[in-house]
Formats: sequence, structure tokens, C-alpha cells
Amino acid sequence: MNISESEFNYVKEHVTAEIIQMLVNEHGYTLEDAVDKVYASKIYEKLSDSRTGLFCQSPRYIMSYLSN
Repeated sequence: MNISESEFNYVKEHVTAEIIQMLVNEHGYTLEDAVDKVYASKIYEKLSDSRTGLFCQSPRYIMSYLSN
């Protein structure tokens, strides 16, 4: 996929924000705990690597891996 670095960063941060919002709204995390969980996770490492293509997946799909 041909995507610029700025486009990739925008999509990655949007997906990350959606995941954090789901953790807070659906799983009862505090905002701080949700942010910590996401940014410290292995799945965020993969999301941050454009070569994995994970950023193209839905936030709910990615969150299912975060929960496991």
C-alpha cells in the first residue's frame, strides 16, 4: 500500500484513539489506564509498523487482539 508517513500517522492515531475510547466506554477503564494499556502493548508496536498493515483494520478488530 502506498501511503505517506503523515497519512499513516494520522490513521494510526485515529485508530488508537478509537481503541482507547472503547476501553473507557465499554470496559470501564479510566482514561489514564486505557492510554497506558494501549501504548505499552505489543499490538501498538505492530500498529506502529506500517509494514504490518494493521492500521487498515477496524479498531474493534485490533482491540480483540489487545484483549487477548
